[in-house]
Amino acid sequence: YVFASKTLQTMKNIKIEIKWALIFVAMMLAWMFLEKSLGYHDEKIEDHPFFTNFVAIPSIAIYIFALLDKKQNFYYGLMSYKQGFISGLIISVIVAILSPLSQYITTEFITPDYFSNEINYAVEQGEMTRDEAEGYFNLKSYILQSVIGALVMGLLTSAIVAIFVKSKSQS
Repeated sequence: YVFASKTLQTMKNIKIEIKWALIFVAMMLAWMFLEKSLGYHDEKIEDHPFFTNFVAIPSIAIYIFALLDKKQNFYYGLMSYKQGFISGLIISVIVAILSPLSQYITTEFITPDYFSNEINYAVEQGEMTRDEAEGYFNLKSYILQSVIGALVMGLLTSAIVAIFVKSKSQS
């Protein structure tokens, strides 16, 4: 009973982070659909590395909105840098936990030909051997990259966004 009670209290304390992590994952899936729809996973694959960087814009915006939500609706308008950073870190951990599922949905349903297209492009351009490309462009590799990326980029984004969202009188 005590464990269940503490778990429920913890879930209540981080419900804002859970909500924004789910929004983040939904945005990433929508972004993958956008990239696929615009041809960046097939006929414009050579431009994919450049275009995919623009996902940083909605990603950062989500962290800003998430920390503002936490500040207003949990801390009642007064949030320290540490509180904001920890909130962002929690979002990042939840996103990292959901990353394998998100990658699976992306590669199985949104863009099932992505890996073969990337492999063929990398080999045709002489960037990699077929074995190297197959070792890099696969679900296992992308799951690992997405988990690490969610943690690293989430940590950096949280550290920076918390500076701007913290209350002026808080440290």
